Amino acid sequence: MERISLNGDLELSRIVYGMWRLADDADTGERHVQAKIEACLDQGITSFDQADIYGDYESQIVLGRALKAAPFLRDRMEIVTKCDIALLSDRFPNRRAKHYDTSRAHIEASVDRSLAEMNIERIDLLLIHRPDPLMDHHETGAALDGLVASGKVRAIGVSNFKLHDWTLLQSAMQTKLVTNQVELSLLESSPFRNGDVAFMQERGIPPMAWSPLGGGALFGGEHGVLRARLSELARQAGVDEAAIAIAWLLRHPARIIPVLGTNNLDRIKALSAAMDITIDRETWFELYSLANGHDVP
Repeated sequence: MERISLNGDLELSRIVYGMWRLADDADTGERHVQAKIEACLDQGITSFDQADIYGDYESQIVLGRALKAAPFLRDRMEIVTKCDIALLSDRFPNRRAKHYDTSRAHIEASVDRSLAEMNIERIDLLLIHRPDPLMDHHETGAALDGLVASGKVRAIGVSNFKLHDWTLLQSAMQTKLVTNQVELSLLESSPFRNGDVAFMQERGIPPMAWSPLGGGALFGGEHGVLRARLSELARQAGVDEAAIAIAWLLRHPARIIPVLGTNNLDRIKALSAAMDITIDRETWFELYSLANGHDVP
């Protein structure tokens, strides 16, 4: 499995396993979760994507139980998690509205809770989950720098940020931001046109792509022509349609890192199939045009 360097200290596997549905599985027992992790590791997928809110604040706990039962796995993993979204939840009964919180107190409390829940001593990559319109960038930046200096966090990135959000936060930080995780897929290709990817590519910063299969909508009936072409390419390559869609993202020179999530163990074992597919330039634009419903200008 190819590895992508985010800074001089941290690398991620080119494909990341997303754990947002981990707590939704019918089986959240330690052995089953361990089997998912090992199925990823067997393919060279060593990076795992979490967030404090996933599974209504349960996903990190599920992972933590598995790592407590099999602590030897931790040294083979890079763990990504996120903070700043505050959900309405039974876990926090006094909240009146869903909101974002990039205050020092919230970020530090969230990191401490994530470390405890996942039974780990350090988060490899911490992302600010959503831009906060009330962010005091000096306070937030100092808090994030402090977490790196303390050793609790190895590297800092963001998620769903526009370039102005990125530059605002970065202006108040000594630590360099290392990635922006954005929604990016054949069905959500606007980051290729609105500057999101170009901004990262210009700076040599690999973007991460969440929902790289369009949340499964890519394979729905409304995208019949696109799916037919994906199916044809998949048959020719001896893989499934998802592998072609992921290979389409991997083809881009920005070194996009797709985050793929499934609870199906057989599908997990096939996540790396996209790494063996080569998408040529014309095929890339053919799929791009089919997804957008028109040829490029």
